[in-house]
Amino acid sequence: MEHEKLTQVMRALALEAGDAIMEIYEADDFDVKVKSDDSPVTAADEAADALISKGLRAAFPDVTLVTEEQSATHSDHADSFLIVDPLDGTKEFINRRGDFTVNIAYVEHGVPIRGVVYAPAKNRLFYTDAAGQSVEEIGPFETHTAGTTEAIKVRQPDTDALLVVASKSHRDQATDDYIAQYSVADMKSAGSSLKFCLVATGEADFYPRLGRTMEWDTAAGHAVLQGAGGHVVRFDDHSPLTYGKSDYANPFFIAYAPGITLQKG
Repeated sequence: MEHEKLTQVMRALALEAGDAIMEIYEADDFDVKVKSDDSPVTAADEAADALISKGLRAAFPDVTLVTEEQSATHSDHADSFLIVDPLDGTKEFINRRGDFTVNIAYVEHGVPIRGVVYAPAKNRLFYTDAAGQSVEEIGPFETHTAGTTEAIKVRQPDTDALLVVASKSHRDQATDDYIAQYSVADMKSAGSSLKFCLVATGEADFYPRLGRTMEWDTAAGHAVLQGAGGHVVRFDDHSPLTYGKSDYANPFFIAYAPGITLQKG
């Protein structure tokens, strides 16, 4: 894989998809449909999926592509693949809360090694550069010309005063009970893969997810966090979270900055 080209293509497509999403987001109204798994989907999901898929297939025709909106057609599994959630946080989008993202990642040998997370309503753009270092680009964003970037890095956690981020739409008692095992100074809620990015920038120390997610929900954020020095592990045995599973479903997991002693659930 040509990592320089990959970074450029993923970044540009994420920005283009973000523009398409915001055009619908800022409209007076938009239709919401329900998929077979009871999750919502909008015209923004579909438009962004079509745009990103076309661009990735043109740039990397020999690389397997997995996307949320086309997941029912994915039967072949590859050791290396591109994986996309064109609009992560559809519920945040529908409720006009702004915490939604465009996620594009590249997975190699079960590990998401490159990724981009773009939050168009928040004007925040995170991605791994060609060397695998995670950066945040400072807007305004030009689609085909990268602007000023700042390297991001997880902070050294204060284990007596941890900063926790948890899901905005999927918070439950089990999550609260798990967080209660730690000494927490502050807890914030965020939607979509932004939670990984908040750990990556040092705005939070850890993010536990005790709920259903799919690989396309997490791969890009996982790559960004990994490129900033963080880790993502399974909740049950604290082994690394891997990708390319037969059904693309994730177990519960914990994303965190090194220095935290993880508790058992």
